[in-house]
Amino acid sequence: MNKDILKGSWKELTGSIKEKWGKLTDDHLTEIDGKREQLVGKIQKEYGITKDEAEAQVSEFEKKIK
Repeated sequence: MNKDILKGSWKELTGSIKEKWGKLTDDHLTEIDGKREQLVGKIQKEYGITKDEAEAQVSEFEKKIK
């Protein structure tokens, strides 16, 4: 999924994102505002994982929502 689609569907995806990454708050999601790199960064920070792992999780999430 390209980042424009993620951005365009952001409001619809926030519920699914909160289910997958429960540590992300509404404030985080408002700040991220559909920007993929910011989503990856917040996941990395909140879950204490590497950027590569966060990137892999977001890529897997994107595949499931296509």
